[in-house]
Amino acid sequence: MSILNKRKMKDMNLKGEKVLVRCDFNVPMDKTGNITDDSRIKASLPTIKYLLSENASLILMSHLGRPKGEPKKELTLLPVAEKIKELLGCKVYFADDNEVTGKNAKKIAEELKPGEVMLLQNLRFRKEEEKNVNSFTKELASLGTVYVNDAFGTAHRAHCSTTGLADFLPAAMGLLIEKEVDYMGKAMEKPERPFVAILGGAKVSDKIGVIENLIDKVDTLLIGGGMAFTFLKAEGFEIGQSLLEEDKIEMASDLITMAENKGVDLILPVDVVSASEVSENARYEIAEIHQMPENGIGVDIGPKTINLFVERIAGAKTIIWNGPMGVFEIELFSKGTRAVAEAMAKNQGITIVGGGDSAAAVEKMELGKDMAHVSTGGGASLEFLEGKALPGIEAIPDK
Repeated sequence: MSILNKRKMKDMNLKGEKVLVRCDFNVPMDKTGNITDDSRIKASLPTIKYLLSENASLILMSHLGRPKGEPKKELTLLPVAEKIKELLGCKVYFADDNEVTGKNAKKIAEELKPGEVMLLQNLRFRKEEEKNVNSFTKELASLGTVYVNDAFGTAHRAHCSTTGLADFLPAAMGLLIEKEVDYMGKAMEKPERPFVAILGGAKVSDKIGVIENLIDKVDTLLIGGGMAFTFLKAEGFEIGQSLLEEDKIEMASDLITMAENKGVDLILPVDVVSASEVSENARYEIAEIHQMPENGIGVDIGPKTINLFVERIAGAKTIIWNGPMGVFEIELFSKGTRAVAEAMAKNQGITIVGGGDSAAAVEKMELGKDMAHVSTGGGASLEFLEGKALPGIEAIPDK
C-alpha cells in the first residue's frame, strides 16, 4: 500500500479528544538553557493549532538530546514549554516528572480541558523509550485517547512514542509528516518530469543506497561535494589530495555503469575549486578536472560545473537535493552550494531540499521560503530517499 494513503488528522473526528502528539522539539540550546534555534518548534505549530481549532486537548511529547535513559537537568523540556507558551500565546502546563508519566503528568492529563495544552518531560529520561518497551508505551497511551505523530525527524526510529503508541490508540499523521510524505512521497512515486536529483556531501558511502534507489527514478543525477572525487577517481582522473574513499571506487564505477544502462544522465564536475588547505586563508585556483594540482584539495565545484548544473536544474519539473556541493561553511567555497540553492529557488516546479546540511545551507542563505519543501529530518529524509520504510510512518494505519 502506498505511503500516500496513510491516515491524516482530517480523516478523524478529534473534537473533545485528548490527543497525544509526538513532536520533534530536539532543539539546540546554549549552556544557560536558552533555545538558539526554535525552527523545529515553529514547524509543529500548524498541527498544534489545527488540533486546538478542533477543540481537542493536547498532550505534547518529545525527546531532547541523549540523556541515555536517565533524568538530566540540562536536558529538561522546560525551556521548550516556555517557548511554546510564547509562540501560542496561551498557558502550557509542564509535567516535570523525571519518570515522564508520573503523578504530575497523570494529574494534569486527567484534568486537561478541551483547548488546553500540556508538555511531558523528555521522553528519553526513560530507557524504555528507545527500546520500544510495551509497558512504557501503555503508560503513555493511558494519558490520552488519540495519537498523532508529527515528528518526521524521528520517523526512522522505532520507539515507544514513534511507533508503539499506534498499537494502542487510534493514530494519524500530523500536518508536518503529512507535508513530508506528500512532497517526498509524490516525488518518489509519481514525479513530474524531467526529474533531477542533486547529491553532494562528503562521502559516497553515506549515499550509496540513495543513488541506487534514485537511479531507478530520475532522469538526471548531478553529483558534487567531496563524494564526487571517488566517482572521478573511478573514471580515471587524478584528484590530488581531495577526499577519497578508496574502498568505494569500484562501487562508484558500478553506479556509473548502472546509470548508463538505465539511460540516466549521471553528471560529474568538469572543473573544481582546488585549495592548498581547507581553511579561510587557503590559496586556491579553478582547476579543470583533468588538470587537478597534485597537492590540491577539491573544496567546491567550479564555474563550468555550476553552469552545467544550473542548466539542468532550470529545465527540471521535480528536483530533490541532498548534500552541499563543497565546504559551504567557508564563504570562499560556498559558491557551488549557493548557485544550486539559487537555481532551485528560481525553479517553478517541485523543489525539495532533503534535510541535513542542504537544509542548513538553504536556511543560512534565506532561500527556504522559495523552495516547495525543505525537509525537517536529516536521517529520516535520507532513509526516505533510499526507499526504506520509515517505522514512524508505517505504524500509522491506512485511511
